[in-house]
Amino acid sequence: MVECEFCNIVADKSPSNKIYEDENILAFAPLKKGIISKGHMLIIPKKHYSNIYDIPKEELYHIMDSIKHISQKLKDKFNAEGINLLHASGKVAQQSKFHFHIHLIPRYRDDGLDAWPKTGYEEDNFPNVYKEIADLFK
Repeated sequence: MVECEFCNIVADKSPSNKIYEDENILAFAPLKKGIISKGHMLIIPKKHYSNIYDIPKEELYHIMDSIKHISQKLKDKFNAEGINLLHASGKVAQQSKFHFHIHLIPRYRDDGLDAWPKTGYEEDNFPNVYKEIADLFK
């Protein structure tokens, strides 16, 4: 296995700006050049999972519960008016660190961030595509 930068942070083998941790998760600030909003941080499981397909639902529960807790603190302290959660699984989705993680990005009025890029994509076969997706769950 290739050495994992985030596993090294969990093991205190690499420096980090740890913000919050419990027995299951760790929250830390990204590198200074990667911060896009006041309070932006990464939330990771302490155990290594590569992506959303690998992580057990119990681990996801702990991560989301911690995100809610942290988000409330950011709202109370810095008056964050919203939160974006960003996750990428797979290289094609622009995952750059292959240890499951979620970016928690506090949002503020007039912060200039646009979480929804304008792609121009239009689905020609909208009803059939989404019927096929719905059929996966029947």
